[in-house]
Amino acid sequence: MNIQNPIEEIKSRLDIVQVIGSYIKLQKAGINYKAVCPFHSEKKPSLFVSPTRQIWKCFGCGLGGDIFAFVKEIERVEFGDALRILARKAGIELKKPTPEMAKWQTEKTRLYEICELANKFFEKQLQEGNAGKKAKQYLLDRGLKEETIEKWRIGYAPDTWQGLSDFLTEAGYKKEEIEKAGLEIKNEKGNFYDRFRGRIIFPVFDLNSQIAGFGGRIFQEQKGTDQAKYINTPQTLLYDKGNILYGLDKAKVEIRKKDCCILVEGYMDAILCSQAGFENVAAVSGTALTQNQLKTLKRYSENLYTAFDMDIAGGSATQRGIDLAQAQGFKIKVIVMPQGKDPADIILEGSDKWQDLVDRAKSITEFYFQSAFSSAEGDLQNVENKVKITKILLPVIKKIFNKIEQSHWLGELSNRLKIKEEDLRTELERAKFEKETHLPSSEKESEIDAEENRKPKDRKDMLEERLAFLLLKHPHDLDLIREDYFCYFSDEFKKILEYLKQNPGLKIDFKEKKGFPSSKNFSPEFIESLNYLCLAAEVDYNPLKEDAEEDGLPEPEEEIEICLEEIKGFEIRKELNKTSDEIKEAEKENDPEKISSLVQKFNKLSKKLIN
Repeated sequence: MNIQNPIEEIKSRLDIVQVIGSYIKLQKAGINYKAVCPFHSEKKPSLFVSPTRQIWKCFGCGLGGDIFAFVKEIERVEFGDALRILARKAGIELKKPTPEMAKWQTEKTRLYEICELANKFFEKQLQEGNAGKKAKQYLLDRGLKEETIEKWRIGYAPDTWQGLSDFLTEAGYKKEEIEKAGLEIKNEKGNFYDRFRGRIIFPVFDLNSQIAGFGGRIFQEQKGTDQAKYINTPQTLLYDKGNILYGLDKAKVEIRKKDCCILVEGYMDAILCSQAGFENVAAVSGTALTQNQLKTLKRYSENLYTAFDMDIAGGSATQRGIDLAQAQGFKIKVIVMPQGKDPADIILEGSDKWQDLVDRAKSITEFYFQSAFSSAEGDLQNVENKVKITKILLPVIKKIFNKIEQSHWLGELSNRLKIKEEDLRTELERAKFEKETHLPSSEKESEIDAEENRKPKDRKDMLEERLAFLLLKHPHDLDLIREDYFCYFSDEFKKILEYLKQNPGLKIDFKEKKGFPSSKNFSPEFIESLNYLCLAAEVDYNPLKEDAEEDGLPEPEEEIEICLEEIKGFEIRKELNKTSDEIKEAEKENDPEKISSLVQKFNKLSKKLIN
């Protein structure tokens, strides 16, 4: 690799369609691809990926760039971390930092290196250590195969106070760094000791199959002790249990293929399901589903099958996670497990039994109905039982946004309880339904901040974009842009317009760099904007298309005239509003001369707008 320019080396090895396609669903659109943008709320695809240009652009929120820009945005990382993620995908090893590479090195990079090296230590202990071999035998007895242990990189932490710590410090890492990776604990005296000791280790991977944290489990020989069954990496710069789903890095391709994700509770459930051929499985690892986990899952599928305990009457964390998923538009089914068994147990009895349970999964509402009626002991005509059931089910029915489906289940409840439907509707109005769906305040704030940073463009921006697209496709119409319109355009659009007028019939070849303005005379930002416009013209993207769906689009010349007049009107209205505010201020200051001047200006602008 050319270490002086690893960016170009990575770009030459990776295809943007494959990189972006590993995160979101892409649809073929001619020679390009399109997708629903993951960076702002929308229903129709406005994000386009160009394999010939190796760029992506969302014409809705305005974000775009190369593979590095996409990874930075979707992973919410700095450039150095995006570089490391993509280098790994490209099979490029980034050596120890040279002066050129030092600026890309980050604290997260060091922590990833520590986690990777630590897991190699754990893997070796499982394969070669005496205690590790016993732990490995326990895993084999639980039904794991040798290749499965290797695939999931399961290891063993020796039962010593500083075995891992000594290994990592000898490799050149500071104890403070090891602590930040969640692998060491500092006691009151300031001494460090290993967090994981005498446990089977399950590395937890992020979406890029990089180790972000660990889960440590005691095994059979240690049962009877007062130790917790599992301990996990605490919150670190790399590991956030509210962001990561165990096994999703291995399952994401299969989830997209099957358009369905099966959610289980534990590491062994996910691993054994995968080993049995059910590879579209991820584990929540004992936590409730979070907003961030659901946003990640939605990149691959909106269909969820759950296979864990659900306390429908207890307002449990699991139920809150399901509520959140419903609010996000997921279609949810429940795999009803036999009493006292988990997916791992069923898989070991036979994969056909597990397949049968999956096939018989119930819709979430059907599951709630079954559970609610099962929980009501005695006569269903008993008033107390009726009240108990309706208290559980009316909030469930209220969360159904489709009115036809909601009416169906209300009718079902009416029939089964022998209660008038109109009485149930009255109670339905009173039923509690929290639209906030239990989002923690800090998570709400981060969601709001993220949305504000990705506000879609205003109408004037879209009108200017549409004008540029039309002029690229119909350069002979450039003469329609008269000089008197220039005062209404943004500075960026003026530059593009002037360049197009100087280069009519512009044809850009991205690979050969033909038709591009010289980088000596124009900024990289301007050249990038021009490239995006060419992509938009190529995919025939029209940001105003929804406005014209009923009547169809006008001819290009007419549409150009419409865009010009609307841009002009947009700016006149803006100036009118500004002048109106200035008149109010002048009235407060009791300045007749200024008021008279501003009123004249307001009248002139009004006439312009009418004309």
